[in-house]
Amino acid sequence: MGFEVTVRSNTPLIGESDKLVVARLFLEQIGYITKGSEPDIPLSLFMDCFMTQPDKPWVADEMAVKLNTSLPTIYRHLNKLKSMDILEEIKLEDIIKTDEGKEIKQIKKGYKLRYSSLSKAWNFVEAHVDAAMDSYRKTIDHLQVLMENEGPAGGGVSSSSAGKPKSQKE
Repeated sequence: MGFEVTVRSNTPLIGESDKLVVARLFLEQIGYITKGSEPDIPLSLFMDCFMTQPDKPWVADEMAVKLNTSLPTIYRHLNKLKSMDILEEIKLEDIIKTDEGKEIKQIKKGYKLRYSSLSKAWNFVEAHVDAAMDSYRKTIDHLQVLMENEGPAGGGVSSSSAGKPKSQKE
C-alpha cells in the first residue's frame, strides 16, 4: 500500500477549543474523512481508540465491537490511516482454549498510533510528503529538459500511445 494523504492550503485550527471539532476538520483536510460522508465511525476510530489510548495496540475485532460497526468498515478506515503511515502494526499473541481444554496460540494484528504520539507519527507523514514533492520536482525538471531539447516545432500529442510509459506502448 502506497503513501497517500491530501495536501491543501489551510488555516491552522488553533483558534478552536473543541478537540472533536479540530480532529474532524483536520481529518477532513488530510483526506481521512471524506467531505460529505458520515464522519462518526472514522472520527470515533481515530479519537476513541488511537488518541485516547495511544499506547494500546487495538485488534480489529475489538474496534468493531467498541464502535458498533462491521469489520470491513474498520479495515477500510484502518487502511486509510495506514496509508498515511501514522499507525504501526504490532503482532499480538492470543491464547485460545479449545473445547478439549487445549491452549492454542493465535497471532493477531494490533494497530496503534506510531510512537504512541500523533505529533511524532506526523513526522513520518511530513517525510513522505517531502519525498513525494522531491519526486514531483525531479519529474517536472525532466519534462522541462525534454521540452527544451525538442525545440518549438515538435511535441504535439498525436499518437494513441502518447502519454504512456515506454513499457505500455505497443
